[in-house]
Amino acid sequence: MAGRFLRLFKPLARFLPEAKPPGKRVGFNEKLLWTALALIIYFIMAEIPLYGLQAGQGLEMSYLRVIFASNRGTLLELGIGPIVTAGLILQLLAGSGMIGVDMSNPEDRGAFTTASKFFSILLTGVQASAYIIGGVYGALPTSTGIVIFSQLLLAGIIIILLDEMIQKGWGIGSGISLFIMAGVAQRILWDSFGLTIGLGDQKSYGAFPALFQTIARSEPVFSIDLFYNQTSNQLVPAIPNAFIRPQNLPSLLGFFTTIVVFIVVIYVEGVRVELPVSHANYRGYRGRYPIKLLYVSNLPVIFTSALFANVYFFSQLLWSNFNPTNSNVFLNLLGTYAWVDQGGSSQPQPTGGLVYYVISPRSILDVALNPARAIIFAALMVSFAVIFSLTWLEVGGLGPSTVARQLVDSGMHIPGYRRSTRPIEMVLKRYIPAVTILGGIVVGLIAALADFFGVFGTGMGVLLSVGIIYQYYQQLMQERVAEMYPAFRRFLG
Repeated sequence: MAGRFLRLFKPLARFLPEAKPPGKRVGFNEKLLWTALALIIYFIMAEIPLYGLQAGQGLEMSYLRVIFASNRGTLLELGIGPIVTAGLILQLLAGSGMIGVDMSNPEDRGAFTTASKFFSILLTGVQASAYIIGGVYGALPTSTGIVIFSQLLLAGIIIILLDEMIQKGWGIGSGISLFIMAGVAQRILWDSFGLTIGLGDQKSYGAFPALFQTIARSEPVFSIDLFYNQTSNQLVPAIPNAFIRPQNLPSLLGFFTTIVVFIVVIYVEGVRVELPVSHANYRGYRGRYPIKLLYVSNLPVIFTSALFANVYFFSQLLWSNFNPTNSNVFLNLLGTYAWVDQGGSSQPQPTGGLVYYVISPRSILDVALNPARAIIFAALMVSFAVIFSLTWLEVGGLGPSTVARQLVDSGMHIPGYRRSTRPIEMVLKRYIPAVTILGGIVVGLIAALADFFGVFGTGMGVLLSVGIIYQYYQQLMQERVAEMYPAFRRFLG
């Protein structure tokens, strides 16, 4: 039975907006159509500016927007941030035992889904209000603030419903994964080929236009000579080149590192421990139960990103409203900021406090200038990735006891052991917790180190995208097989 806390949300299910599940089996081509439609709506919303705002208004949040599929100053200002944050809150509550939930129980699962949707909508309203009241968009008339709030709330509900529509069987995969992958792909293309005027001597934004510009000027393509610029407090290349560029602009180093990270993550996705299993009723049937190195997938990276993004968001709001001179000792612990010129416009950048260490250095130049910050960020990323990995074991129904029960219920057992939950659980306990911790360390290190080299789409984004692409490949193959061989549908779920 659902815990007392989750039971409170059951009556709300009838009032919350809902995407109805399909009343019939949806064909493969139709699923592709609905998935593509959801993606098109996402891209359209990402280009529609909020009515009542000037272009460029809103929190910069830089690379964190890639993870949350958001776009500054548009209907997708909040992106999937409220959905991920709601999941983070409920996961922490369930993982700490503050709320009772059994994800193998359909009743608990339904209550948990309703609670997630309620908190997603609630946090959409809270974040929208914080943006307006906190002065992110500057001083706004009350009527304009109400209009902007309504737009953000409605856009957030649409994103929630698109995700729910896909997950309920109309599409393939999940909307959150789809939007993250689309945002990362868009960012990689922009970092590679984007054209922007107004960057001083660096007229081209993307790495390849900068390369062509460097060749046209007969300047060296490769140079690692650096010097410290006291005016901007930055390390900059002594000779303009396409390999390492100032102002954290996309470079050839970032492009090549992006390729390397893709290859490394693809390899890591395939690393696994395989336990021999056999069927109790069919003696000739033997197989292997895989325990992947990335056992809990990339969810820990998403939740860690949500945590860091919320630290950034609230620290900047508090700074801009209560500590603009960095004179409050207690608020300085959370974060201090300074105005920095970026591409002709001034933006507040973290200079100290907790927020300074949860925002990754975005280039090898930043790492060389402040290695302590890079080390602390990497340590925080790895630590929280491990914490969320272990928490998700129980919340996501992936713990040894749950898996052992599932194997026994399906008629499987490990050769040499009694066909009972207890001995199988003992075997799984040797592997699953250790693999989970190691997987959390690996994904945390990959995400951190990739950012240090200026990977396109950010290290977290590339890590998530590879996992999402891999999952989509598996789901597409299953859907295709089920379409071609209907008799296999019940085996494929």
